[in-house]
Amino acid sequence: MSKFRRAVLLTVPALALGLAGAAIALPAHAQPDHDDGGSRHLTAAEKLTLEHADVDPDAPLQFGTDPLADVKAAAESTAGSASCQIGADDATALSIAMTWPETSPSGEPPSPMTLSRYDTQPSLGDPEGRAAGLWFHPGIGMWQLDSAGLGTDFTAGEAMDAKNAADRMVPFIVGKYCDAVNSGSAPADARASAWSDWVACNEGACEDVYNRVLNEGVTPVDGVGQYGGGEQRDCDFGGQAMACLFVDPAKAQGANWWADPAGGRSPVAAPFYVYRVGDGDNVSEVRYWLAADSGASTDVQATRPFGSDARGGLTWAAGAGLCDKTAHRGGC
Repeated sequence: MSKFRRAVLLTVPALALGLAGAAIALPAHAQPDHDDGGSRHLTAAEKLTLEHADVDPDAPLQFGTDPLADVKAAAESTAGSASCQIGADDATALSIAMTWPETSPSGEPPSPMTLSRYDTQPSLGDPEGRAAGLWFHPGIGMWQLDSAGLGTDFTAGEAMDAKNAADRMVPFIVGKYCDAVNSGSAPADARASAWSDWVACNEGACEDVYNRVLNEGVTPVDGVGQYGGGEQRDCDFGGQAMACLFVDPAKAQGANWWADPAGGRSPVAAPFYVYRVGDGDNVSEVRYWLAADSGASTDVQATRPFGSDARGGLTWAAGAGLCDKTAHRGGC
């Protein structure tokens, strides 16, 4: 559950990449109920994340073959231009150490499709209760990019994209590490600083995984795609053609405990489409459920303006008709 806020505009499937100036902001969701030993309290969802952060020490650390290649490419590029001395292997380990504690404590390959399961605020569900699967998961992907912070200017599709996420996360994490080292921190303290945006790292789980990655290595696993099972589609909405991603949790690749209704606290979203609308400073993420997928009597859409937290920034409405031109589904 990451908490870093930054403005960035990306598109699916041809994502514009880059790293801009950053500012840290804490998520404004739920009520604090547990002290993390630092300067603030943890929310209920963050507490659950921390309680499930320990990775099975006897299980091999697995990672999707293609997503791992994306991380390694980003790490090699970043290490070559870093402001402190760091090798590509160290940059890789530093950048993926939190993905298992955050999304796959079993050691299985973290799924790029991962949907957060610990937030239960009613505001994340359809206020009209048209179907149980009309649920907006705020944290997305291997790095759990959350609409309250790090993922605030990403659609779910953009956050699931393993290459895009790696190109964003690796420079960010290595940059924080180098800032700490250049300020006089010891390497272990600098790593803790680099991971400070992930609650699962608060009690040493990421340091343990980091050392395992370097000492034991990572086992590449085939069958985990760029979107973790999400499918790129060509869609039409209101006569406007757009790229969209179809997300069906039942087709998740990699660790999929979160796709089991009993695997977390929140409902699991019914299959949905996700795309962005608008441009410039007026961009929003739209998640769209066909009635045939959700079981509701009508299509339903939820819209979140970029820069807003889904826990208080969603607008729900009956869908006006989406056509999936690739699969010939919906209002075609």
